[in-house]
Amino acid sequence: MRITKILLLCMVLLSASCGNIENEFSTIPCYLIIDNNLHKDATLASAMTAASPGVFCYIRQDMHGGAKYFVFKNNQGTESRKTFNAIDLRRSFILGGNNGLIVGFGNMDTPPVFYAYDNQCPNCFDPNAIPIRNYPLSMSTDGTATCNTCKRKYNMNTGGNIIEGENGKKLTRYRAATGGPYGVLSVN
Repeated sequence: MRITKILLLCMVLLSASCGNIENEFSTIPCYLIIDNNLHKDATLASAMTAASPGVFCYIRQDMHGGAKYFVFKNNQGTESRKTFNAIDLRRSFILGGNNGLIVGFGNMDTPPVFYAYDNQCPNCFDPNAIPIRNYPLSMSTDGTATCNTCKRKYNMNTGGNIIEGENGKKLTRYRAATGGPYGVLSVN
């Protein structure tokens, strides 16, 4: 009887403590692998190195003239495009809520943390809305992202928290890893 009461108390305490924990990573489907050793893209490499914290790169897919491309644009103003290679063409990609991810090392942690965010305002974007509306973020050189609709400003250097505007959700974050500037970028 006493063991039952102790177990019941432990279960109540555990369930109460878990209710306040916000999941750090999104459950929205996202999958991307780019081998930058093959693409040799300097714009992407600038965000994949811990030696340049605060540099973030927006990644999206595009199609032009029947060919698929990766489009890279960093918050320092550099933009580039790379044609899919044979390996890329065999892979399936899901780039967050609406075909866009932002990756880079934050400049507030030691050692720097590698972040991957959805390029949608989490407070405006609704994947269940019909039609789905796009609420992309714009990046600044200081490592912040701003939604032009709700005017919230997010700090990408510190996990995507809101630093200006109404309270709400922080940026949608995905698990990510990088093998260095010319290594493999993996987001899932």
